Amino acid sequence: MCQLAHGAGVVTWVGCATETVEIEDTGNKLCWYKSSAEAERGFCTQCGTSLFFRSTRWPGELHIARALIAGELDRQPASHAFYDSHVDWMTLADDLAGKGD
Repeated sequence: MCQLAHGAGVVTWVGCATETVEIEDTGNKLCWYKSSAEAERGFCTQCGTSLFFRSTRWPGELHIARALIAGELDRQPASHAFYDSHVDWMTLADDLAGKGD
């Protein structure tokens, strides 16, 4: 689903505790789309950019698309989710958890 929503082979998300994130939607441009029975995706209704992801698989977390955050973060990628459905034309050469788990 992330591949379809973003039109990319992979998407990098930054997971944050929901209560630590404040979203100011001054123009009512944020819209949530129920992409499956377990998940929702937040996007901008003005430009269509995929912004957020939340799911019952990670309760209490809001995931923000990493490419939207300028600069460094206090963490590096920690794992792969849904690696079993990765595209066959991309090879990931890293030691992150989730590949083959």
